[in-house]
Amino acid sequence: MTATTTAPVASPGIPAPARRPSARLRDWATRAPLLPALIFMVVVTQLPFVATLVISFFDWNSLYPDARHFTGLDNYREVLTDADLRHSVWTTVLLTVAVVLASLVLGLALALLLDRRFRGRGIVRTLLIAPFLVVPVAAALLWKHVLYNPEYGLLNGLLHYVGGPQPDWISTTPLLAVEAALVWQWTPFMMLILLAGLQSRDHEQVEAARVDGASDWQIFVHLTLPHLRRYLELGALLGSIYIVQNFDAVFTITSGGLGTANLPYTVYQSFYQAHENGLASAAGVLVVIGSIVIATFALRVVSSLFREEVSRA
Repeated sequence: MTATTTAPVASPGIPAPARRPSARLRDWATRAPLLPALIFMVVVTQLPFVATLVISFFDWNSLYPDARHFTGLDNYREVLTDADLRHSVWTTVLLTVAVVLASLVLGLALALLLDRRFRGRGIVRTLLIAPFLVVPVAAALLWKHVLYNPEYGLLNGLLHYVGGPQPDWISTTPLLAVEAALVWQWTPFMMLILLAGLQSRDHEQVEAARVDGASDWQIFVHLTLPHLRRYLELGALLGSIYIVQNFDAVFTITSGGLGTANLPYTVYQSFYQAHENGLASAAGVLVVIGSIVIATFALRVVSSLFREEVSRA
């Protein structure tokens, strides 16, 4: 018995291959809607960074544009060896560590509070989130004039009411003044991340521990904290990315004086006041590299959280 093979009949006027587009063509058709966003991102973010990287290898003062010349890594050496610049790096590290740790502790306490059921919890949650929604410059101005002002500020008003001293908060504790403003603004962000972690716990496991006689402290130490480890890491890394690059609070509250100039403010000072384009670009590149390193760890933590959620589902 002989099998008969019938060749496919092409439609008149239309070649057969044209009706079967290649896989590569389908891939391009799928990605085409994303190309405008990709081009926009490259133009807005990557090209300026490449230009900054190139300028960082030049001795370039904008007041003397004709005197610019290639210096290699000299600007980076100056950033890492100059006393003022090294002090700004240390201030950046100190500011970041203090703000992130304080906001994490306060955020954890508030998350534990909001994880309980009580009347008006929705209103309290909304009020606690509000500081994070305030524009950073407006938040810094609020702290500088409404709270810290030595003549009509709220803090000195309360101290005057109880007969206490009337300090000039920004002059006596400048770095602490900046840190307090940033902690107030970033605590709600940490609270939201940790509250999401608390609500993803296995409540049956917690109830089983209570039945076995575990106290609230034992449940917190042995069940809650291990579960929140990834969320704490994520909050710390995301907060660090922002605080390392923070400019608004330092510029608005202290104008970089009294030992509060961090690396982003030093970049601004070198570029707009000293007109040293090359030096400012080198410091900016170092800030970007530090942010990329922190962001890499943050992405790994996010990926591990997604994997855990998928495996749990």
